[in-house]
This record gives sequence, structure tokens and C-alpha cells, in this order.
Amino acid sequence: MTMTPISRTVELDPNRNVPGIRRPGFSDTLRAEWIKFWTVRSTQWSVATLFVMGAGLTVLVCWAAAGELASETADEAAAAFVTWGLMLAQIAAVVLGAMVVTSEYGTGMIRATLAATPSRGAVLAAKALVLTTTLFVVGTATAFAGYFGGNPFLENEGVGVALSDDGVLRAMVGSGLYMAGLGLFAAAVGLLVRHTAAALSIVLGLVFVVGNMVFLLPGAWGEWIGKLMPGNAGSAVSSAASFNPMLLDPWVGYAVFIGEVAVVLLAGYLVLRSRDA
Repeated sequence: MTMTPISRTVELDPNRNVPGIRRPGFSDTLRAEWIKFWTVRSTQWSVATLFVMGAGLTVLVCWAAAGELASETADEAAAAFVTWGLMLAQIAAVVLGAMVVTSEYGTGMIRATLAATPSRGAVLAAKALVLTTTLFVVGTATAFAGYFGGNPFLENEGVGVALSDDGVLRAMVGSGLYMAGLGLFAAAVGLLVRHTAAALSIVLGLVFVVGNMVFLLPGAWGEWIGKLMPGNAGSAVSSAASFNPMLLDPWVGYAVFIGEVAVVLLAGYLVLRSRDA
């Protein structure tokens, strides 16, 4: 006699015709994911780290660089520094995104999740909505906090940046958009590898190592590969003035980035549907 694994049987929803049992709706799934998301310490630490690192480093760098930016020898625009801290704070977004998925596989809770909500698409959609909403709000708040904390140092040297200046307000909102997309990208990779360390190694390696090294490749093709790397394509929207002139235009780059995230997320969803929990 052949036994069917329990983890695949639950997707058939054995309670769908049982009187008195209400099938969980999407709002129930969303509420469950919200509770799971905010009741683990890793979420609270990751969010706090993102905010403190993003805003704190921006203020620190603006304070340290204000004098040099006011001199005629400065090579960078002052606007490039008002979201500087987000370059390192994105590590926290990657960690949070990966652990939304991989922590459940590590503890085995994913089996209980899929037993309670047999629709795996609904589970993934709820996780994605909770994650991206949180990272967008926190990322945007971090960018504004860094701006209001660091810009006074620039103003004292006569190189202050106004929110109405070209690209500044877009960078504030874009910081939240980029954090949300980056977290979702890490979650999608987590669905594919189902291991926290592996997911973090892949995403952080692509963003911080490979994304920079490909620009060293000879010829125009190396330059274009560099432009299309996820971190390079997506990060331009979070900076009012980029340190790298070879990057794509902010919104064009972000559209490319979201397309890449969508492809990896689709692959992750297909793996979620086909593999046993």
C-alpha cells in the first residue's frame, strides 16, 4: 500500500466539505502571518537595526563630510549623502526577508502553516504583503530620519539639500521601495534554498560582491551586466545623486529590479507548490 505524504495531502483541503468548519479566508491568513512576523525577536531586531543603521550612519556621514563637501575639491554632490546609511541598512532588509521564509522551514512550522491554510499561493501572498509593507514604511521613515538628522550639518556649511531639490523626495520614498523589493527578493531566494545561511550568502553576495565586481569585466557587455545586477538596478531609486554614474536611471533601474524580483518569486512559488514541506 502506497502512503501519501501528509505535507502534500493537506493541500487537498480535507475540511472543505466538513459541516461547521469555515475555510480560512485571505484575511485570516494575513492576520496569522502578521502575528507570526511580529512575535519573533528577529523581526524586532532587524527593524531596529535597519532604522538605527540607516538613519544613524546618514547623520554621521553628513556630519563628517559636510566640511569637505563645502570645499571646491569635493567630487560628490551633497545630495548623494542624505540617504547614505541605507547602503548598509539594506543588509537588515535582506536578513528580514530571508528569515520570513527560512525560519519556518528551520523550525518545521511551515507544515502547520500549510495545514491551516492549504492554499500555498495565499500563504505566499500574505507573507509578501506583510514583509513589503513593513519594509516600505520602515525604509521610508529611516530615510526621512536620516535626512532631517544629517541635513542640518550640510546647511551649516552652506551645502544643505532641500526636499524640493531634484530627486531628493524621490530618494526618500525610493528608499522604502528599494528596501521592500530587496526583502522580497531575499524571501524568494529563501523559498528556493530553504536555508537561512544559504539565502543570505546568495543575496548579499549578489548585492555587495558580484554587483561591484562585474564592472571590472572588459567591454560594454560587462558594463551592462553591472547595470542589470539586482542591487545596482534597484538602489538608484533610493539615492538623490548616485555615486556611480554608470547606473541606470532611477525608475528604469527600479523597473528592471522589480522584474528580476518577480521572476525569482515566481520560481520560488513554483517550488513551494511542487515540494513537500
